[in-house]
Amino acid sequence: MNTHQQTYKKIFLGLFLLVGCSSSDQDMTPPDEEVAYQTEEAFPGLSFSAPVDLTTAGDGSPRLFVVEQAGTIKVFDPMAGTPSASTFLDIRSKVTDGGERGLLGLAFHPNFSSNGYFYVNYTGRSPLVSIIARYTANLATPNQADPASELVLLTFSQPYSNHNGGGMKFGKDGYLYISTGDGGSGGDPQNNAQNRANLLGKILRLDVNGTDKGNYGIPTDNPFRGNQDGHREEIYAYGLRNPWRISFDPETDQLWTGDVGQNSREEIDIITKGGNYGWRLKEGKDCYNPASNCDQNGLVGPVYDYSQADGDKSITGGFVYRGTALPALVGKYIYGDYVSGRVWALEVNNGQAGTNRLLVSNAGRISAFGVDAQQELYFCEYGGGKIMRLKTQQVP
Repeated sequence: MNTHQQTYKKIFLGLFLLVGCSSSDQDMTPPDEEVAYQTEEAFPGLSFSAPVDLTTAGDGSPRLFVVEQAGTIKVFDPMAGTPSASTFLDIRSKVTDGGERGLLGLAFHPNFSSNGYFYVNYTGRSPLVSIIARYTANLATPNQADPASELVLLTFSQPYSNHNGGGMKFGKDGYLYISTGDGGSGGDPQNNAQNRANLLGKILRLDVNGTDKGNYGIPTDNPFRGNQDGHREEIYAYGLRNPWRISFDPETDQLWTGDVGQNSREEIDIITKGGNYGWRLKEGKDCYNPASNCDQNGLVGPVYDYSQADGDKSITGGFVYRGTALPALVGKYIYGDYVSGRVWALEVNNGQAGTNRLLVSNAGRISAFGVDAQQELYFCEYGGGKIMRLKTQQVP
């Protein structure tokens, strides 16, 4: 997030499940530009305290898990007639929250249904550190995890109180991907994002089943595994400012992120192994440090970036939509902006940005997006603590 913003963003767009749609019905779907959208509360009876993430366990159940910044995870069954949320995990005593700190990410082990393992990303207490830890849920009582079961995988220092990143996702390869911010302040004064000797301003990839680093391992094809230059072997990609949310497209397995800009531009990146995304040399497509004539040789450019001039000042990365409720959005990257509250759909073909359509304005403080077991999209509205979704708007 920008240094002048002290709150999180995270979007979760919830979409209606389309029932009984035949192929002929799909053929009659109007093109995207003819469809109007609006937002609604997905679960009107529920509210959360500063929600910053939403995900599923991937265990075949419909349950949704909501991460609250102060250090709790709530769980509920969205299929229940009147869903109510219970506390899945409470680690508030370990978490430093406020501003851009707190419990920021959650990911469930691919074999969660048999081992009960899940992973969190949180800001630890003095001195400031990011902590990647594993917890265990009791399979006999799957809606309650054991707060005493913590196994710390990895910690790294945070020199400032902002730009903690916090995204976590497992890829189809079974490895855990983690997004980290550049350490904070403004302009990356320590040039952390370009320094491969530390873990700040990076996308990390860990083998949570390995042990060569103690409680985790380094995947055999990580780009800096076995290097002799002092580069951290956990690094998968680098040169990022504050990649607040990450997601995989379940169809293409591409890894997407929204990287929050400094004072001028916000960007969307498709992450590739070993890629250098340019910060602090670049902010979006523009030079930053130096302000002109920066050497962009070998840098990976954003798939799309946008100006902050219209009040869009803090991107919240979203998801490539693969649900069925909103067929005109299938295959498009749905994302938003925490400051302006706008939500867009970006069309990308062969890595090149196409149409970027504004779907809704004033959707609130979008802190995160997430999908349910049917790949329907939701977003977290941070200020009101609500889980929201998109729906088609009835136009007279």
